[in-house]
Amino acid sequence: MENTIITLDGKFWDKNDLISKMYDDEFYYGYLASAVLSSSSLKDLLKSPKVYYNSLIRENDNDSQALRDGHLFHQSILEIDKFSENTFVDVKSKATKLYKEAVESSNGKKIYTESERLNALRLRDAFMRNDEIREMIEACDYEIPIVGEVMDMPFRGKADAVCDSFLLDLKTTTDIHSFYYSAKKWHYDIQVYLYCNLFGIDYKDFFFAVIDKQSLELGLYDCSEEFYFRGESKVAQAIETYKEYFTQHDEGIVLDKKKIYNYNIKGTL
Repeated sequence: MENTIITLDGKFWDKNDLISKMYDDEFYYGYLASAVLSSSSLKDLLKSPKVYYNSLIRENDNDSQALRDGHLFHQSILEIDKFSENTFVDVKSKATKLYKEAVESSNGKKIYTESERLNALRLRDAFMRNDEIREMIEACDYEIPIVGEVMDMPFRGKADAVCDSFLLDLKTTTDIHSFYYSAKKWHYDIQVYLYCNLFGIDYKDFFFAVIDKQSLELGLYDCSEEFYFRGESKVAQAIETYKEYFTQHDEGIVLDKKKIYNYNIKGTL
Protein backbone atom coordinates (compact mmCIF):
# COMPACT_ATOMS: atom_id res chain seq x y z
CA MET A 1 0.00 0.00 0.00
CA GLU A 2 3.04 2.27 0.05
CA ASN A 3 2.32 3.50 -3.49
CA THR A 4 -1.42 3.85 -2.86
CA ILE A 5 -3.08 7.19 -2.08
CA ILE A 6 -6.59 7.31 -0.66
CA THR A 7 -8.15 10.66 -1.58
CA LEU A 8 -10.66 12.42 0.65
CA ASP A 9 -13.56 11.06 -1.41
CA GLY A 10 -12.53 7.49 -0.51
CA LYS A 11 -10.99 6.56 -3.87
CA PHE A 12 -7.82 4.47 -4.10
CA TRP A 13 -5.15 5.71 -6.52
CA ASP A 14 -1.79 4.44 -7.61
CA LYS A 15 0.55 7.25 -6.58
CA ASN A 16 2.45 7.33 -9.87
CA ASP A 17 -0.76 7.33 -11.92
CA LEU A 18 -2.13 10.17 -9.85
CA ILE A 19 1.05 12.23 -10.25
CA SER A 20 0.95 11.75 -14.02
CA LYS A 21 -2.60 13.15 -14.09
CA MET A 22 -1.49 16.14 -12.01
CA TYR A 23 0.36 17.63 -14.98
CA ASP A 24 -3.10 18.44 -16.37
CA ASP A 25 -4.10 21.79 -14.82
CA GLU A 26 -7.82 20.99 -15.09
CA PHE A 27 -7.33 17.84 -13.03
CA TYR A 28 -4.91 19.44 -10.57
CA TYR A 29 -6.97 22.57 -9.91
CA GLY A 30 -10.31 20.85 -10.48
CA TYR A 31 -10.86 17.40 -9.00
CA LEU A 32 -7.81 17.40 -6.72
CA ALA A 33 -8.72 20.78 -5.20
CA SER A 34 -11.30 19.02 -3.03
CA ALA A 35 -10.02 15.44 -3.19
CA VAL A 36 -6.80 16.13 -1.27
CA LEU A 37 -5.49 18.86 1.00
CA SER A 38 -2.85 21.43 0.09
CA SER A 39 -1.01 24.35 1.63
CA SER A 40 -3.78 26.64 0.32
CA SER A 41 -6.57 24.59 1.89
CA LEU A 42 -4.70 24.51 5.21
CA LYS A 43 -4.47 28.31 5.14
CA ASP A 44 -8.25 28.40 4.72
CA LEU A 45 -8.73 25.94 7.58
CA LEU A 46 -6.54 28.08 9.83
CA LYS A 47 -8.87 31.01 9.17
CA SER A 48 -12.00 29.00 9.91
CA PRO A 49 -13.90 25.90 8.79
CA LYS A 50 -16.37 28.25 7.07
CA VAL A 51 -13.67 29.65 4.81
CA TYR A 52 -12.59 26.16 3.78
CA TYR A 53 -16.20 25.04 3.36
CA ASN A 54 -16.90 27.99 1.05
CA SER A 55 -13.88 27.03 -1.05
CA LEU A 56 -15.41 23.57 -1.55
CA ILE A 57 -18.88 24.70 -2.65
CA ARG A 58 -17.92 27.44 -5.07
CA GLU A 59 -15.24 28.03 -7.65
CA ASN A 60 -12.30 30.16 -6.69
CA ASP A 61 -13.23 33.63 -7.93
CA ASN A 62 -10.21 35.40 -6.47
CA ASP A 63 -8.82 37.42 -9.34
CA SER A 64 -6.85 40.01 -7.42
CA GLN A 65 -4.16 41.97 -9.20
CA ALA A 66 -1.50 40.48 -6.95
CA LEU A 67 -2.50 36.94 -7.97
CA ARG A 68 -2.67 37.90 -11.66
CA ASP A 69 0.79 39.48 -11.50
CA GLY A 70 2.25 36.54 -9.61
CA HIS A 71 0.78 34.02 -12.04
CA LEU A 72 2.18 35.80 -15.09
CA PHE A 73 5.58 36.23 -13.45
CA HIS A 74 5.79 32.51 -12.71
CA GLN A 75 4.72 31.62 -16.23
CA SER A 76 7.25 33.99 -17.79
CA ILE A 77 10.07 32.04 -16.14
CA LEU A 78 8.78 28.53 -15.55
CA GLU A 79 6.20 28.02 -18.30
CA ILE A 80 7.18 30.29 -21.16
CA ASP A 81 5.04 28.33 -23.65
CA LYS A 82 1.90 28.90 -21.59
CA PHE A 83 2.89 32.53 -21.11
CA SER A 84 3.07 33.00 -24.88
CA GLU A 85 -0.31 31.32 -25.38
CA ASN A 86 -2.11 33.84 -23.15
CA THR A 87 -4.37 36.44 -24.73
CA PHE A 88 -3.13 39.97 -24.08
CA VAL A 89 -5.32 42.95 -24.97
CA ASP A 90 -3.70 46.32 -25.60
CA VAL A 91 -5.95 48.53 -23.47
CA LYS A 92 -5.31 51.08 -20.76
CA SER A 93 -7.76 49.53 -18.32
CA LYS A 94 -9.69 46.31 -17.68
CA ALA A 95 -12.76 48.57 -17.49
CA THR A 96 -12.63 49.32 -21.22
CA LYS A 97 -15.19 47.94 -23.67
CA LEU A 98 -12.52 46.15 -25.71
CA TYR A 99 -11.23 44.25 -22.67
CA LYS A 100 -14.74 43.30 -21.51
CA GLU A 101 -15.58 42.02 -25.01
CA ALA A 102 -12.41 39.92 -25.00
CA VAL A 103 -13.40 38.40 -21.64
CA GLU A 104 -16.93 37.66 -22.85
CA SER A 105 -15.64 35.78 -25.91
CA SER A 106 -12.85 33.93 -24.06
CA ASN A 107 -14.93 30.87 -23.02
CA GLY A 108 -13.71 31.25 -19.46
CA LYS A 109 -10.05 31.67 -20.38
CA LYS A 110 -8.26 34.36 -18.39
CA ILE A 111 -7.54 37.53 -20.36
CA TYR A 112 -4.64 39.86 -19.56
CA THR A 113 -3.68 43.35 -20.61
CA GLU A 114 -0.57 44.28 -22.55
CA SER A 115 0.67 46.27 -19.57
CA GLU A 116 0.42 43.12 -17.41
CA ARG A 117 2.49 41.25 -19.97
CA LEU A 118 5.16 43.96 -20.03
CA ASN A 119 5.26 44.10 -16.25
CA ALA A 120 5.78 40.32 -16.02
CA LEU A 121 8.64 40.54 -18.50
CA ARG A 122 10.10 43.46 -16.55
CA LEU A 123 10.18 41.30 -13.41
CA ARG A 124 11.51 38.31 -15.33
CA ASP A 125 14.38 40.29 -16.85
CA ALA A 126 15.43 41.66 -13.46
CA PHE A 127 15.17 38.19 -11.94
CA MET A 128 17.23 36.47 -14.59
CA ARG A 129 19.96 39.12 -14.57
CA ASN A 130 20.98 37.90 -11.12
CA ASP A 131 23.67 35.30 -11.76
CA GLU A 132 23.21 33.32 -8.54
CA ILE A 133 19.44 32.99 -8.84
CA ARG A 134 19.50 32.37 -12.58
CA GLU A 135 22.04 29.56 -12.21
CA MET A 136 19.93 27.96 -9.49
CA ILE A 137 16.79 28.09 -11.63
CA GLU A 138 18.47 26.85 -14.79
CA ALA A 139 19.69 23.73 -12.97
CA CYS A 140 16.13 22.71 -12.03
CA ASP A 141 13.01 21.10 -13.45
CA TYR A 142 9.91 23.28 -13.32
CA GLU A 143 6.34 22.91 -12.06
CA ILE A 144 6.79 19.41 -10.64
CA PRO A 145 3.65 17.95 -8.99
CA ILE A 146 3.75 15.64 -6.00
CA VAL A 147 1.17 13.78 -3.92
CA GLY A 148 1.57 11.88 -0.67
CA GLU A 149 0.52 11.55 2.95
CA VAL A 150 1.49 13.96 5.70
CA MET A 151 0.22 13.26 9.20
CA ASP A 152 -1.89 10.45 7.67
CA MET A 153 -3.75 12.85 5.37
CA PRO A 154 -3.50 13.10 1.54
CA PHE A 155 -1.77 16.22 0.24
CA ARG A 156 -0.85 17.64 -3.16
CA GLY A 157 1.78 20.16 -4.11
CA LYS A 158 3.49 21.61 -7.15
CA ALA A 159 7.05 22.82 -6.71
CA ASP A 160 8.21 25.77 -8.80
CA ALA A 161 11.71 24.40 -9.31
CA VAL A 162 13.13 21.02 -8.28
CA CYS A 163 16.86 20.45 -8.46
CA ASP A 164 19.02 17.49 -7.43
CA SER A 165 19.69 18.84 -3.97
CA PHE A 166 17.16 21.60 -3.28
CA LEU A 167 13.73 23.11 -3.94
CA LEU A 168 13.29 26.71 -5.05
CA ASP A 169 10.05 28.66 -4.74
CA LEU A 170 9.50 31.98 -6.52
CA LYS A 171 7.69 34.79 -4.77
CA THR A 172 6.79 38.40 -5.52
CA THR A 173 6.38 41.05 -2.84
CA THR A 174 5.57 44.73 -2.51
CA ASP A 175 8.26 45.25 0.14
CA ILE A 176 11.18 42.86 0.17
CA HIS A 177 12.52 44.34 3.40
CA SER A 178 9.37 43.09 5.14
CA PHE A 179 9.51 39.61 3.63
CA TYR A 180 10.42 38.05 6.98
CA TYR A 181 7.04 39.23 8.26
CA SER A 182 5.18 38.48 5.03
CA ALA A 183 6.43 34.88 5.08
CA LYS A 184 4.81 34.44 8.49
CA LYS A 185 1.64 36.34 7.58
CA TRP A 186 1.01 34.30 4.43
CA HIS A 187 1.97 31.00 6.12
CA TYR A 188 4.88 30.13 3.85
CA ASP A 189 6.09 27.94 6.72
CA ILE A 190 3.19 25.57 5.95
CA GLN A 191 4.44 25.23 2.39
CA VAL A 192 7.97 24.51 3.57
CA TYR A 193 6.87 21.80 6.00
CA LEU A 194 4.56 20.11 3.48
CA TYR A 195 6.95 20.23 0.54
CA CYS A 196 9.91 19.01 2.58
CA ASN A 197 7.87 15.98 3.62
CA LEU A 198 6.28 15.35 0.22
CA PHE A 199 9.57 15.65 -1.69
CA GLY A 200 11.67 14.09 1.06
CA ILE A 201 14.14 16.95 1.55
CA ASP A 202 15.61 18.76 4.55
CA TYR A 203 14.32 22.21 5.44
CA LYS A 204 17.87 23.52 4.90
CA ASP A 205 17.44 22.69 1.20
CA PHE A 206 14.31 24.79 0.66
CA PHE A 207 14.84 28.31 -0.70
CA PHE A 208 12.63 31.27 -1.57
CA ALA A 209 13.74 33.50 -4.44
CA VAL A 210 11.89 36.79 -4.06
CA ILE A 211 11.54 39.90 -6.18
CA ASP A 212 10.19 43.28 -5.10
CA LYS A 213 7.61 44.34 -7.71
CA GLN A 214 8.40 48.01 -7.20
CA SER A 215 12.16 48.32 -6.66
CA LEU A 216 13.12 45.07 -8.46
CA GLU A 217 15.35 44.18 -5.50
CA LEU A 218 15.97 40.46 -5.16
CA GLY A 219 16.20 38.23 -2.13
CA LEU A 220 17.29 34.64 -1.60
CA TYR A 221 16.07 33.16 1.68
CA ASP A 222 16.76 29.81 3.29
CA CYS A 223 14.66 28.40 6.14
CA SER A 224 15.41 27.99 9.81
CA GLU A 225 14.51 25.04 11.99
CA GLU A 226 12.11 27.30 13.87
CA PHE A 227 10.35 28.24 10.59
CA TYR A 228 10.00 24.56 9.63
CA PHE A 229 8.57 23.47 12.98
CA ARG A 230 6.22 26.44 13.07
CA GLY A 231 4.87 25.09 9.80
CA GLU A 232 4.50 21.65 11.37
CA SER A 233 2.47 23.13 14.22
CA LYS A 234 0.16 24.97 11.81
CA VAL A 235 -0.33 21.85 9.68
CA ALA A 236 -1.32 19.86 12.76
CA GLN A 237 -3.72 22.61 13.88
CA ALA A 238 -5.39 22.84 10.45
CA ILE A 239 -5.76 19.05 10.19
CA GLU A 240 -7.36 19.00 13.64
CA THR A 241 -9.92 21.55 12.41
CA TYR A 242 -10.55 19.48 9.30
CA LYS A 243 -11.17 16.32 11.30
CA GLU A 244 -13.53 18.16 13.65
CA TYR A 245 -15.74 19.61 10.92
CA PHE A 246 -15.17 17.34 7.90
CA THR A 247 -15.03 13.55 7.83
CA GLN A 248 -14.54 11.06 5.02
CA HIS A 249 -15.97 7.64 4.33
CA ASP A 250 -16.31 5.31 1.34
CA GLU A 251 -18.86 7.58 -0.37
CA GLY A 252 -16.96 10.82 0.02
CA ILE A 253 -16.62 13.81 2.32
CA VAL A 254 -19.29 14.47 4.93
CA LEU A 255 -19.77 18.08 5.95
CA ASP A 256 -21.18 18.79 9.39
CA LYS A 257 -23.11 21.80 8.05
CA LYS A 258 -24.91 22.60 11.29
CA LYS A 259 -21.63 22.66 13.18
CA ILE A 260 -20.02 24.81 10.46
CA TYR A 261 -22.91 27.27 10.41
CA ASN A 262 -22.75 27.59 14.20
CA TYR A 263 -19.01 28.27 14.18
CA ASN A 264 -17.99 31.73 15.31
CA ILE A 265 -14.78 33.41 16.30
CA LYS A 266 -14.50 34.30 19.95
CA GLY A 267 -12.16 36.76 21.57
CA THR A 268 -11.72 39.57 24.06
CA LEU A 269 -10.92 43.10 22.90
